[in-house]
Amino acid sequence: MLRNYLKVAVRNILKYKFFSAINILGLSIGMACCLFIFIYVSDELSYDQFHKDADKIYRIGLLGRMAGQEFNTSNSSWPVTNAMQEEITGVESGVRTWHRSAALLFKNGDKIFSEKDFVYADSNFFDFFSFKLLEGDPQTALKEPNTVVLTPAIAKKYFDTIDPLGQIITIGNDEVAYKVTGIVEPAPGNSHFHYSAIGSFASTKGVLFEGWTGNSLHSYVKLNPNTTVAQVNSRLDELVAKYVSKEVEEGLGISYDDFKKNGGEYKYYLYPLIDTHLKSPTQDDIEPNGEIKYVYIFSMVGVFILVIACINFMNLSTARSASRAKEVGLRKTLGSARSQMIGQFLSESVIYSLVGVIIALGITYLLMPYFNTLAGKQLTFDSLLNWQFGAGVLTLILVVGFVAGSYPAFYLTAFNAVEVLKGKLRSGMKSKGVRSTLVVVQFAISIFLIIATAIVLQQLQYLQSKNLGMDKQNVIVLQNVGKLGTDRPAFKNEVLQISGVEKASFTNNSFPGVNNTTVFKTRGSEQDQLAGSYYADYDHLDVMKFEMTSGRYFSRDFLTDTIAVIVNEAAVKQFGWTDPIGQELTNFNGPEPQVNKVIGVVKDFNFESLKSEVRPLVISFTDYSRFLLVRYSGNPEGTLSAIESLWKKYGSDSPFEYTFLDQDFDALFRAEQRLKNIFLVFAGLAIFIACLGLFALAAFTTEQRTKEIGIRKAMGATVPNLTVLLSKEFSLLVIIAFIPAAGAAWYFMSQWLQDFAYRIQINPLILILGGLIAFVVAWLTVGFQALRAAKSNPVTSLRYE
Repeated sequence: MLRNYLKVAVRNILKYKFFSAINILGLSIGMACCLFIFIYVSDELSYDQFHKDADKIYRIGLLGRMAGQEFNTSNSSWPVTNAMQEEITGVESGVRTWHRSAALLFKNGDKIFSEKDFVYADSNFFDFFSFKLLEGDPQTALKEPNTVVLTPAIAKKYFDTIDPLGQIITIGNDEVAYKVTGIVEPAPGNSHFHYSAIGSFASTKGVLFEGWTGNSLHSYVKLNPNTTVAQVNSRLDELVAKYVSKEVEEGLGISYDDFKKNGGEYKYYLYPLIDTHLKSPTQDDIEPNGEIKYVYIFSMVGVFILVIACINFMNLSTARSASRAKEVGLRKTLGSARSQMIGQFLSESVIYSLVGVIIALGITYLLMPYFNTLAGKQLTFDSLLNWQFGAGVLTLILVVGFVAGSYPAFYLTAFNAVEVLKGKLRSGMKSKGVRSTLVVVQFAISIFLIIATAIVLQQLQYLQSKNLGMDKQNVIVLQNVGKLGTDRPAFKNEVLQISGVEKASFTNNSFPGVNNTTVFKTRGSEQDQLAGSYYADYDHLDVMKFEMTSGRYFSRDFLTDTIAVIVNEAAVKQFGWTDPIGQELTNFNGPEPQVNKVIGVVKDFNFESLKSEVRPLVISFTDYSRFLLVRYSGNPEGTLSAIESLWKKYGSDSPFEYTFLDQDFDALFRAEQRLKNIFLVFAGLAIFIACLGLFALAAFTTEQRTKEIGIRKAMGATVPNLTVLLSKEFSLLVIIAFIPAAGAAWYFMSQWLQDFAYRIQINPLILILGGLIAFVVAWLTVGFQALRAAKSNPVTSLRYE
């Protein structure tokens, strides 16, 4: 029976080549989109799942509040992990890591490079996590001070063919000698942090603050199965009261009870390791995380496109009902049961689905590199060859086959055999109404995606072109300038002599973002105030092109400016000043409190992501620092070449590294850029698949109305008259589809825009434009078929009758 089903199915597919090709093309593109999104979503959901006992591992977060400002960070302190293991029942083990945010200088002989992603870790790192040590002893590799394990790529880079174990490599600007004790496999792509090398945590002794309020580490604990997170969090509150309160009292000069009464909070808590990438509760992390909402969005897009492809199949199958009606009538007359015929039609549908999946897999294989670029991933097709992916593909074949084939199967088998054989085609199901509804659904989805893409594109353009209150264009950020030591002034002076260089400024901060949040107190107040802070020199204003709203910037004409500060408007508002010039701020950033006088106010500028509003900022003075910002004009290539020559002169063997300030800011919106790119591609494919079905449906409709067209032409109807006549039904369906699509797009995209402190207002014209694009594309698709039919010779049309 099944064999017969397959033979008849193949015969019918070959018999109707045009419609079969349209069906297979639409299904294969829709399935390829679905496979790509399945791959993306699977990867996003798999983060950190590769660790043994991943569901038992938790990260330590810190929720704090001071001066009315709340922070929620993934950082924690030196002693908290050990204290938890010693004092909280149910905590099996813990590990601490310190991820160096800046690149470090690696040196072996004449091989000198800056390397990112250097991590310090406790000696039990390889027991706690499932990162694989390829060479060396996992129990002792990170036990002693100044020991390091390298990834194979780093080992090859510095030692080439020499066995690296036991060799010495110097790391950092201070060129500390580290002994290589192991080779570690690189972290998988679906890990929330990566490393180029891992140093022993014992190497940080004396470098990091070891108190409870020095939160620069990332810490993890493993709980036994009988211990709940709530139990541990409760005990963490007790540890804070026991240990942190003393440091708060010493640092702020008030009791811990008063700190809490003033609205202060200092609370460690646990959250699951496997939630880090998509559901992290913290505001920061080691590497940029994903967002669960984008997983939902991409999943929705994949389902939408597959629905459009399935609708094509349904519509074309039911539209061809007349040509299959006599087959159904004969089968019923010869004794075929309805269930058997349903099986026949479903088999045909599954074969379409199977062929579509085979082609879709080929498309997936060929376009995987492009998809990686689009989605910011590093996936390979080989990594998909597992039973889970196979089961997913098999499920896709069956689901698409049965969903797409169910309505045609039940519709076609509902025909009355006697009436069909008499040439009277009737059905108890209103096929035309159902087909029209499905076309409306197709184009509603397409219009929704077009409008959503337009809004994402417009928001990104707004973010990238918004006046930040400073000029990010034409600024080179030179890194590792601190390595020049006392030569920094001379280096800067020579940089200023280069043709095309306008200004240059030292700063300890690399935008976007501010590396430090400091506690301040205003004169006459005991209230602690939090503000971002960084250091810059006399020329910073000219490089960044801020706008001073009152007072002045640092000047060489005033010796006391070296202990003065500049504040922004947000700081003035928070500190409650009406006349900020001359006000005093006590800075608690150093070993001793320092009193600084405010000499100027800078207009608020966006130094962080535009997802958040400008926060209070204090700029202090420095002569020299880690970064040199260089404003240039003209072509940057010549300027960079000249600066690099100077760097080699002054920088000795240090690598020349730089970024462009505008690119650094644009990098803040990588997730949104990916969303835009994916929406552009998939919205285009959605409208293409919908029009593919519309094209075939229009071809079938005009074919069915050949006699009518011939008569109308014979009666004097013009080509434009006939084109409009044949197109208006489909055009009306697209107009109907616009109404729910525009409403849904406005609602959901308004929700998405709420994530941004600075955002566009959705213009009704964007909604209308989305509908107009779909209407024009649909009309051109149908109009082509209608025009061809309208131009046909009426004599030829009537001769067939």
